Amino acid sequence: MPNVAFMRRRTLLAGAALGSGALLAGCAEEDRPGRDESSTAAVRLRERAARDSTALLARYDATLAAHPALAERLRPLRSEVAAHARAFTDDATPSAGGTPSREPVHNAGAPSVPAEERAARSALADAERRIADTRTRELLAAPPEVARLLASVAASGAAHAYLLTEPAE
Repeated sequence: MPNVAFMRRRTLLAGAALGSGALLAGCAEEDRPGRDESSTAAVRLRERAARDSTALLARYDATLAAHPALAERLRPLRSEVAAHARAFTDDATPSAGGTPSREPVHNAGAPSVPAEERAARSALADAERRIADTRTRELLAAPPEVARLLASVAASGAAHAYLLTEPAE
């Protein structure tokens, strides 16, 4: 039980840190170099975030292929990760004529998946945490709109990590 309490405290602290970072990023001076939504740095930040989400999506797909019994638990999380990848690419390059965007294509080699379901969920949770941590660190350097998106997606990733480590009901 102490492990669960520690995890909840850590999740709470991470959420508070994300909220604070988002607030600071949203309130920061917008005329600083690199804070423009269309700057090269902002575009690179979006591209990197889209690649991270796409790689995470590939990890979800590989886990679902290796452990079909986890489908009910993983599909909603996978769907959100796909939406995150679209959000980073759609906002940067709006689709012409309001055409609905398609799910991101990921053609990287399939990530390795642990043979045991619990270990597979743990590997996904670790990946979600790493990406959420990266996005949290990038908040202060991001333009306001990108910072808000990063904060939202990082918070979602932290929640995913928590849900992936919870025992099945």
